[in-house]
Amino acid sequence: MKAEKIILITGGAGFIGSHLVRRMVNLYPQYHIVNFDALTYAGNLENLTDIDKKDNYSFVKGDICNLEDLKSVFNKYKITDVIHLAAESHVDRSISGPMEFVTTNVVGTVQLLNVCKSHWEDLSKHVFYHISTDEVYGSLGKDGLFMETTPYDPRSPYSASKASSDHFVRAYHHTYGMQVKISNCSNNYGSHQFPEKLIPLMIHNAVNGKELPIYGDGLNVRDWLWVEDHASAIDVIFHQGRNGETYNVGGLNEWTNIDLVKRIAKIIDEKLGRDKGATEKQIKFIKDRAGHDRRYAIDASKIERELNWKPSITFDEGLENTIDWYLNNSEWVNRVVSGEYQAYYKKQYLL
Repeated sequence: MKAEKIILITGGAGFIGSHLVRRMVNLYPQYHIVNFDALTYAGNLENLTDIDKKDNYSFVKGDICNLEDLKSVFNKYKITDVIHLAAESHVDRSISGPMEFVTTNVVGTVQLLNVCKSHWEDLSKHVFYHISTDEVYGSLGKDGLFMETTPYDPRSPYSASKASSDHFVRAYHHTYGMQVKISNCSNNYGSHQFPEKLIPLMIHNAVNGKELPIYGDGLNVRDWLWVEDHASAIDVIFHQGRNGETYNVGGLNEWTNIDLVKRIAKIIDEKLGRDKGATEKQIKFIKDRAGHDRRYAIDASKIERELNWKPSITFDEGLENTIDWYLNNSEWVNRVVSGEYQAYYKKQYLL
């Protein structure tokens, strides 16, 4: 049976990508999903062992910055649509090494756009869906929400690189008539997240008796979105979102960093049978991050109004599910921290 669509998902072995790939493979057997990932430090094929033998799934190791890699996957699979998640995404890393972010997030995105443009005869019949971040909007004060019409004001090398890639995607829509969709999401959390990010880092350190480092005064505010809800939002935007439109995806769920870490510590105490307040004693305030945005908060009313999407679970449910997963999968975390997870690719694909 010929596939209705052959969708290239870039960055599909990463945290958000693996949840999306699994969802698309399982929900849409009529599609063929091609997972294209460079398998840098945050890409982990062990996240997808449950689907790697399915007929409508293929993995291709490749880099969006490598033109031959892109041409090869487009020629081999006759890609009909792209969902673009591949990106360098850790703000701290962008501060210490911005050029890698420019190369992957800006140059890589433009290269991918160019390959799509050269392979698709009628650009209006194919979807290029670009996943971005709320960080492109800058920083909010105590009040207000980011809307799709909020002017861009990126403050870190990471957010500047994502803002640039957003502009290029829109430019290809207006200049060449490419069918594009863009979404800007808030902070994701859930299972299988690389433990440099706040929530898995705090869980891992809490369990192992290490310090829980918090930047500055801990009062920076973030909106948190469960990764499975983000995957469902991407699904609905890809299928039902309007051409050329942007959709903000948020969890409607603002927390200061210090309150979030204290909440994690309390749950860890309960689940591990520790004395009340024991884990909270591991908190340590450290020097603030350079250019640390004070508050992000998303107005997700457009996607709810137009596409009938909203978060499916409360933050308390999602956070408890997430902590349970990390407590029950300590071996996964240890393999990621040590780098041993990378051996899976060699075993699976380089026999």
